[in-house]
Amino acid sequence: MGLALRALLLGGASCAGGAAYYGGDITAMKFDAASAVGPVLRLLDAEDAHNLGIKAAAAGLFPRETRPDPPVLATQLWGRKFSNPFGLAAGFDKHAEAMDGLLGLGLGFMEIGSVTPLPQPGNPKPRAFRLSELGAVINRYGFNSEGVDAVGDRLAAYRTARQQTAPGTGRPAGVLAVNLGKNKESEDAAADYCLGASKLAQFADFLVINVSSPNTQGLRALQGRKELERLVAAVKDTRDRMSWGPAGPPPLLVKIAPDLNSGELADISKLALRLGVDGLIVSNTTIARPPDVAAHAHGAEAGGLSGKPLMESSTEVLRQVYALTRGRLPLIGCGGVASGEDAYRKIRAGASLVELYTALALQGPALIPRLKEELAACLERDGFTSVAAAVGADHR
Repeated sequence: MGLALRALLLGGASCAGGAAYYGGDITAMKFDAASAVGPVLRLLDAEDAHNLGIKAAAAGLFPRETRPDPPVLATQLWGRKFSNPFGLAAGFDKHAEAMDGLLGLGLGFMEIGSVTPLPQPGNPKPRAFRLSELGAVINRYGFNSEGVDAVGDRLAAYRTARQQTAPGTGRPAGVLAVNLGKNKESEDAAADYCLGASKLAQFADFLVINVSSPNTQGLRALQGRKELERLVAAVKDTRDRMSWGPAGPPPLLVKIAPDLNSGELADISKLALRLGVDGLIVSNTTIARPPDVAAHAHGAEAGGLSGKPLMESSTEVLRQVYALTRGRLPLIGCGGVASGEDAYRKIRAGASLVELYTALALQGPALIPRLKEELAACLERDGFTSVAAAVGADHR
């Protein structure tokens, strides 16, 4: 990592006039300086730039949030406390390399993964494409993973380091989720997810079954009623047979696609309630190509589309799932969030938490404090005293 990049990421001490401009808020200056690196990184291939960002976060080069979150953003779910409802979606830190640096940006939670049982390289490169003018990305990574053993070692080391941090020093560490996938060549999907759960559930504040990536052949077929029932029952049984302390096992969530029809959404909603799934993540990337995306130079690339073009469709699916489950199942809204108003729309549609990915990749760390400020303003504008009070407001 060059000295110039290090200085930018950390908010370089040479910016003597910057502190005065920011009214003495050095943290804000560091976040803006880190985002200013974006145009330089975007000169690189999308995947190479992303990997460089992960290395920077792992090396402690990202700014750290030291300011408290607005109290109105605090929420609680599954007995876990979230200082704010913003999380990082799976796929950003696939191999659990940069958890401290990413949560240190001020996120309320993050997912690592998806993690497959055995290491696998994923699909051939290039496999990630920016549509920057549209605030979008198309990727076809294909569950590239270092496998459960390597990831488990990192999670164990992170847990030890977190336990050794003195209480009351700095911000809460943030909630950590583990997202599970299957190997491309595996003929027994349930066995793959069960192995992942048996190895990694012990490190998870909640666990996610990813059956909705469009980049692994046959994976989305696992969202079918019979297939999903068998899979969820097997993973729940594996989790529940493990030894747990008084807090019990981690909640189990399923991540679904935005391309499901109304009948499929109804089946999944009924199944989730009947089997006691603890929540759904709505949604993964889409295989749809809206006209402006289709007309883009990268629009014909195969893979999942994420970012702004996904906002409307994923929020509509979220709204339908909340109605189908009658608000009885916690939902995490994911897809197209690029502003506090976007997050607020997800929450009003039924999301208890909201995840980011593409907007953070394109806009950089300064997005996170801005989102929190904007969401707090939305809640207070409409008279809500908490995130929980606004969840599902559009259905009332």
